[in-house]
Amino acid sequence: MILSDVATTDRVSHAELAGAVRALAMDGVEAAKSGHPGLPMGAADIATVLFTQFLKYDAADPFWPDRDRFVLSAGHGSMLLYALLYLSGLEGMTVDELKRFRKLDSKTPGHPEHFMTPGVETTTGPLGQGVATAVGMAMAERMLAAEYGAGVSDHYTYVLASDGDLMEGISQEAIALAGHLKLNRLVVLFDDNGISIDGPLSLADSVDQPKRFEAAGWRAERIDGHDPEAIAAALKRAQASDRPSLIACRTTIGYGAPKRAGTSKAHGEPLGAEELAGAKAAIGWTAAPFEIPEHILSAWREAGRRGARERSSWTDRLEALDPAQKAEFTRRMHRKLPEGFGAAMAELKNSLVSAPQEVATRKASEIALGAITKVVPELILGSADLTPSNNTRVNNPVAVAPGEFGGRYIHYGIREHGMAAAMNGMAIHGGFRPAGATFLVFSDYARPAIRIAALGGIPSIYVFTHDSIGLGEDGPTHQPVEHLAALRSMPNLRVFRPADAVETAECWQLALERTDGPTLLALTRQNLPQVRLTASDANLSAQGAYELLPAGEGETHATIFASGSEVSVAVEAQALLKQKGVSARVVSVPSLELFLAQPEDTKRKVIGAAPVKVAVEAAVRFGWDAVIGSDGIFVGMSGFGASAPYKDLYRHFGITAEAVAERVLRTHNL
Repeated sequence: MILSDVATTDRVSHAELAGAVRALAMDGVEAAKSGHPGLPMGAADIATVLFTQFLKYDAADPFWPDRDRFVLSAGHGSMLLYALLYLSGLEGMTVDELKRFRKLDSKTPGHPEHFMTPGVETTTGPLGQGVATAVGMAMAERMLAAEYGAGVSDHYTYVLASDGDLMEGISQEAIALAGHLKLNRLVVLFDDNGISIDGPLSLADSVDQPKRFEAAGWRAERIDGHDPEAIAAALKRAQASDRPSLIACRTTIGYGAPKRAGTSKAHGEPLGAEELAGAKAAIGWTAAPFEIPEHILSAWREAGRRGARERSSWTDRLEALDPAQKAEFTRRMHRKLPEGFGAAMAELKNSLVSAPQEVATRKASEIALGAITKVVPELILGSADLTPSNNTRVNNPVAVAPGEFGGRYIHYGIREHGMAAAMNGMAIHGGFRPAGATFLVFSDYARPAIRIAALGGIPSIYVFTHDSIGLGEDGPTHQPVEHLAALRSMPNLRVFRPADAVETAECWQLALERTDGPTLLALTRQNLPQVRLTASDANLSAQGAYELLPAGEGETHATIFASGSEVSVAVEAQALLKQKGVSARVVSVPSLELFLAQPEDTKRKVIGAAPVKVAVEAAVRFGWDAVIGSDGIFVGMSGFGASAPYKDLYRHFGITAEAVAERVLRTHNL
């Protein structure tokens, strides 16, 4: 859609509009004495045409669900986006904020952060993340359109990407998935300036990007990125395409700078007074720093209001929906769970207690999802080509397919990183709760996107199975030993490792109830006995750890802490110790970091005062000393695993009830 029905460009030239973007970007970087002026100067023409003629948005409501999304994947060029938001009239993005670029608590951080700055659609900076996140946004738009119709969801996702974005490996995963699904509402504008930090791009890369995208099923073309008419014509062609589009816009980095234009010196440092003055002279800009002539600012503000009519029409269409359908759409966009969710989870837990099951927690997850998917229609499951192993396809959902977006399951292919980033995009877009699966060891491939979710408070859910040496014969390449510790160390990522079917149901409930960050479920391949055998209205996993089995009467000699598959080992060890006259408690720890975040009195009560403290986990010790102390006993892994049946491995590495009991008895001569 072209929204150029106002007379903005009749009164003000394109050069003036783009000049305002360039000037503010230069001024912001210069004031901060830090930043990246080259990309905003080079890409200003592209952004100006997009924002003033094509982008469907209303600066008065940056959260309008049917707005077009603009993702600055090249996040280092953040002053471009901040300048656009200010010029468009976004509330809160003031000249003072531009002057505070890269300062503490400003709305103009070094790289765009959507949790800090309204109008920033997603956190970017790590190259490639924006492109891949945008794929998820484009998927969500098409999926909502399939469910609610074009009257509710009918918008584009535009991405401004750099050479670096397209060199990162995640970009291949993203463009392959988008091309396969024919996401024709996705448009990538490639700032093809031929420069990287080290110098000319030819030092390290000679890929023909349009041909690469075409090979992945995209429509692609090359244009002059400083020609506004060529940019507009290319965007019209992209909007008419039946495939996603790449527009490679040939630009000059640091456009206008007398000495630095077209060189790596324009990339990542302020221009300096002399070069700044020369650049402004070259583009005909005479206003003082951070000042925009009134006629230019007025034209930009008019462009920022251009989408108001479309927003009003969309609101009318939403109001005209069936009341139940409107309420459901609104609920989902606000990340509210359906009213029947709590009752469904309580019923599931009661059924598991009444009929205990010895199953792997990946199977327990499948059982939980069987109940959840009946009441949470926005839950979108998927797997990175491990569906039969992850047990994530339940109740036979229709899969999303090329041009067919009414499904509830996504086959991501062997693209763990692209999957995790696309999940972020779907979650940020709104209307869906994505959950994606692979093996826990392959979380390494997805980690940068998981980190973006944790940083940005994005409620993605990761279903990572085969969580320890318990996967057996596939051996140490597939057996995660350090991964739990590494993932637990990530701020705002909640890691759950449930012990049985009941805890798995509780962890799924907590994952879906959480809206301020991502959740990871680490699940077993091997069957486990059910250790929760009594009903509880409370979600015992909610505080991260709880007493599963008391020590009994009299003095408590030891407390055994364990997570996941090792909780049953702890239960067996308790019985062995009892035979020796040693009284031990068993504490299940489904989420170590959640437990450590509890109030001190809660932690003291759960940890207890037993003189011997033991932690049992088929992983490395790192992190457990916060519970057992540096002098506590740890029964687990100290190196990589091996290839053998899992029971043999547990015996080989000494992670058995007998080993736990023996260590307790040896300590303090009990």
